[in-house]
Amino acid sequence: MKRALFGIFALAAVLAAGGAGYWAGHRGIALPALRNWLGIEGSLAANEPAATGPVVYYQDPDRKPVYSAEPRQSADGRPFRAVRASEDIAFEEKPESKEQAAQAEKGRILYYRNPMGLPDTSPVPKKDSMGMDYLPVYAGEASEDGIIKLTPGRIQRSGVRSEPVRRQSIAQIIRVPGVVQLDERRISVVAIRADAFVQEVAPVTTGDRVAKGTRLARIYSPEISTAGAQFITELNAAARGVPEGGARQRLENLGVPPEIIAEIERSRKVPPTINWSAPRDGIVLERNVSDGMKMAAGTSLFRLADISTIWVLADVPERELSDVRIGAPTTVRLRGRPGVAFEGRVSVIYPQIAEATRTAKVRIELANPDGVLLPNMYADVEIGAGDASAALAVPSSAVIDSGTRRIVILDLGEGRFEPREVKLGRRGDGLVAISEGVSEGDRVVVSANFLIDAESNLKAALSGFAQPEAKP
Repeated sequence: MKRALFGIFALAAVLAAGGAGYWAGHRGIALPALRNWLGIEGSLAANEPAATGPVVYYQDPDRKPVYSAEPRQSADGRPFRAVRASEDIAFEEKPESKEQAAQAEKGRILYYRNPMGLPDTSPVPKKDSMGMDYLPVYAGEASEDGIIKLTPGRIQRSGVRSEPVRRQSIAQIIRVPGVVQLDERRISVVAIRADAFVQEVAPVTTGDRVAKGTRLARIYSPEISTAGAQFITELNAAARGVPEGGARQRLENLGVPPEIIAEIERSRKVPPTINWSAPRDGIVLERNVSDGMKMAAGTSLFRLADISTIWVLADVPERELSDVRIGAPTTVRLRGRPGVAFEGRVSVIYPQIAEATRTAKVRIELANPDGVLLPNMYADVEIGAGDASAALAVPSSAVIDSGTRRIVILDLGEGRFEPREVKLGRRGDGLVAISEGVSEGDRVVVSANFLIDAESNLKAALSGFAQPEAKP
């Protein structure tokens, strides 16, 4: 009797807790009849809280495990009971912690690693000597070898920034020093081809600009005078029908100016002195004569140079010489005039390497109508080099060059990064061409990539020490 009464009280307690519908539905007993039999209908209705929220589904009026998404009636014509959101019971077991939630999302935890990156793992959760929790390593993480994962907060604090790989032209510039030099084809030496005496020197000094035909000196030469007298004799003989000899040719060989020969032919007189004139426009580089001097045959009187066109000789290092071509555009800036730039092109690449500097001379011809460029000036030269065709290129800051290997860090999205070894091409204008290793559209890290590379190296080093235990 006592055992029967205890069973009845236990059943009443279960039904009062809300399990009446489930128990009665499985027993095939109508729920109202069961409640009337136990005498708890009134107490259950009084204790049940008011339902709130939208209608989720409809249940059999006797709370049998029969449900409907739309309103309906039971076999005996009674309407199904509306179950609201507050009455719905979730039978799925919720994770007990964030760690279990992450595990359910990512997969099974393989092991726990040291939070400071040390080669120490544990099959169960633990703390290190400073009280920091070991970090779980999930099955999905262990399968991505070589992939570095960073949290959004760490990415923001490190200043990680990435850009896409684009196909573009690279303006490669070679910057080298240069020196202004005279155009060798525009230098003239004023010399006399016979012994002579300098009667008078014109008021021309070194550095003066002279025009073609300007008188430089007045000289007297016995040899030229003798040749002139012979020329007059031949001219007079020619008037009587005697063929002309070689006196005219001798005067030309002695360097007598054509206008002096014409004057002798016209006047039939040999001038006592001859005016020696400038053969071209230019500046006086040297003056080697003074009044009253005796000059031996072949002595240089003046040295002139035309500076309307000038040369700049640039010293290009041997390793960059292969990128320079004839006709390449150049920009020349004088160190004494930093705001002035001259545009030109490479005209000659000298076929010789200086042993001391391991450089080759590259000649650039520049127009100098204002005479700003002067011989022996220092200049900074920029030479456009290389091929101008488009190529896959990334900013120079994206490449990590260790000397033996060159890598870039690919941004795979969602905080995932992968080091990728690449082959480099030409450089210039802050860009570097990549011939192998990436594709157009890939995103590469251009800022704080060395931090990710250090993380990658640490992960690779630790993988050789830490061999996690395989746990069932």
